[in-house]
Amino acid sequence: MRLLGLAWLLAPLATAAGSGPTASPAEAAAIFADLSPAELRAVRAFLMSRPELGLSPSRGGPLAKNTLFLVELLPPKKELALAYLERGGPRPRRQARAVVFFGAQAEPNVTEFAVGPLPRPGSYRPLRFKGGRPVPFAARPMTQLEYELLHHALADAAAPLHRLLRDATGFWFHNCSGRCLTFSDIAPRGLAPGERRSWLVLQRFVEGFFLHPVGLEVLVDHRDLDPRRWAVRQLWYNGRYFSTPQELADAYERGTLAVARLEDPPSRQLFSSYEPRGRFATGTPTEVHGAKVCEPQGRRYRLRGNRLEYGGWSLAFRLRSSAGLQLFDLRFNGERLAYEVSVQEAVAFYGGHTPAAMQTKYMDAGWGMGSVTYELARGIDCPEVATYLDVHHLYDADGPVRFPNAICVFELPTGVPLRRHFDSDFQGGFHFYAGLEGHALVLRTTSTVYNYDYIWDFLLYPNGVMEAKVHATGFIHATFYTPQGRRYGSRVHSHVLGNLHTHLVHYKVDLDIAGTGNSFETMDVRFENISNPWSPGARVVQPRLHRQPRRSERQAAFPFGRPLPRYLLFYNPHRRNRWGHPRSYRIQHRSHAGPVLPRGWQEEKGVSWGRYHLAVTRRHENEPSSSSIYTQNDPWQPPVSFEGFIRNNETIEDQDLVAWVTVGFLHVPHAEDVPNTATPGNAVGFFLRPFNFFDEDPSVASRSPVIVRPLDPPTFSRLEIQRWTPASPGPCVAPGPFAYNGTYRQE
Repeated sequence: MRLLGLAWLLAPLATAAGSGPTASPAEAAAIFADLSPAELRAVRAFLMSRPELGLSPSRGGPLAKNTLFLVELLPPKKELALAYLERGGPRPRRQARAVVFFGAQAEPNVTEFAVGPLPRPGSYRPLRFKGGRPVPFAARPMTQLEYELLHHALADAAAPLHRLLRDATGFWFHNCSGRCLTFSDIAPRGLAPGERRSWLVLQRFVEGFFLHPVGLEVLVDHRDLDPRRWAVRQLWYNGRYFSTPQELADAYERGTLAVARLEDPPSRQLFSSYEPRGRFATGTPTEVHGAKVCEPQGRRYRLRGNRLEYGGWSLAFRLRSSAGLQLFDLRFNGERLAYEVSVQEAVAFYGGHTPAAMQTKYMDAGWGMGSVTYELARGIDCPEVATYLDVHHLYDADGPVRFPNAICVFELPTGVPLRRHFDSDFQGGFHFYAGLEGHALVLRTTSTVYNYDYIWDFLLYPNGVMEAKVHATGFIHATFYTPQGRRYGSRVHSHVLGNLHTHLVHYKVDLDIAGTGNSFETMDVRFENISNPWSPGARVVQPRLHRQPRRSERQAAFPFGRPLPRYLLFYNPHRRNRWGHPRSYRIQHRSHAGPVLPRGWQEEKGVSWGRYHLAVTRRHENEPSSSSIYTQNDPWQPPVSFEGFIRNNETIEDQDLVAWVTVGFLHVPHAEDVPNTATPGNAVGFFLRPFNFFDEDPSVASRSPVIVRPLDPPTFSRLEIQRWTPASPGPCVAPGPFAYNGTYRQE
């Protein structure tokens, strides 16, 4: 927006009274906590009161207005946070990040502000992306108001097609009652910066409507802020393109149109529903409850505010409306391993024969990936015994919206020992057996981005291993089946094609291994051919370690298509363990990702992070994220260009480093993806594993092992069973009956 002569009401926003040593762990973690409903309301009220901003409510009214779109925590600078957490410095003041759409001016734009200090804001200042590039108005995410106007525009444009839609599908737009059509919109919205042209896939509005395309796709130009100037630019129906709705209607009336007549959907056991149908061949029972997670002697983790503790682990967490889960100050036995571990972006790039399919390149931060965190169902999404937490988002709303039970925390029996050994005497007996049961603490949320559901997990293991994992489930993005479509996927129902796509997910891992000064090296094996020292004339071929220090950012960027070294080691060059090794942690991928487009091709510029399995950069405050909520609608000139993070090729030796991790998979939908994609086989992520960081496996501190020793070999009639937990875990008591609400409302 224009400054309007305003001095931006700058106030000292850096620090406030209060020092680290006097703060409890929960108070320390609170500097990273999401904004409370009261703080969200205070920020909104303050900005709405500023006459120079001229803000209007988000709901209703015209598009050509100034509105507050998003409010969320603006995390403190790392330097200030560490000074508070570790050196007794002042407590950083809380600030909010506010996104404002300035549509009521000659040159509309999007501006972000830092607002503070909280809880009583009194000033704001503009935030800039690296390079200072402004955000074009056409790059803004969609709003509920724009969707409502788009629906009305589509219904009006489809009026000439009423007979065709009624006869071919049995569904229509106007006065449709229980036989209505709906649509899914495609992005990016055009082919170049500044455009806002969306392909809309028409579908029958039944349960699982994503699997019910009717064969009609419509291109609507809705760039103008006056919806009266919106227009249909093109249509596609059952393999043919048309310039106007009337042209398509005329072809139908003349009988020259190849009409795709759809069967009427049944009222029960619709193929896109979850209603049971069929029987398993063995007849084993499924109408009774299966195995459950229980806590027979209470919880073994501690949750205080946004601080989570489990075994040696402690961390702070938040759920960003813009992008999802974010961990801060991740520690094991009091030593920080990472300052931040967070989800950055999730994308799915498609191919297909229809115009909507070939245009689909979803970048989910642009759809409010972190704000669509709907209620988790007890016993299904998380165990009944989990701890459930509500979250509040102010995203395209006129106040905080409460999402109940959006996060869960639970301890998970892994079903496999963390470690075990049976020491045989090879004579029918044994010397000892020892085992430690496997458990992990899970922090989980979900994102339902229209058709797809992502299940986001962070798992903490007792041996100092952290796992980041995402499962993909929900409905496939489907288009209308034509014979040409088989090159781009599988026919999964009579008129439905499941389109191939590649999922990529990006994580930020700000590592602090035994301090902020870290270096990075890769390690793999090479074979050596040497003389056998104990057998003259013979040769020995064996593996040996090959270490390769990576001294600059370009050396530490590993593109798809080239082998990724198997050991990716981050270490403190000045700290060693008891055995003389640099204290290190390792990133281990669990992925089979590949590129979504050729390098540099149009929309690929918006996801340049997706060129690399891993890229390691020096940390900078002006590189907080690899993507943004604006990339979806302007991938050609994105405000955040990840390639710019490594273009200057800075040294990364003994520096504060960030690992940017890409994981993903190719999904060629198949019949078994109906009604939904299942989670087995559709999970990717990475491990953060200690590598000579400790002197031994830190899980030896657990009191959960069992050791069995024979007292009278070789008869083995008496055994010593050594354990540090009660002999019996006791019964698992089921909680009350299943309940679910599912609403999320402004309070």
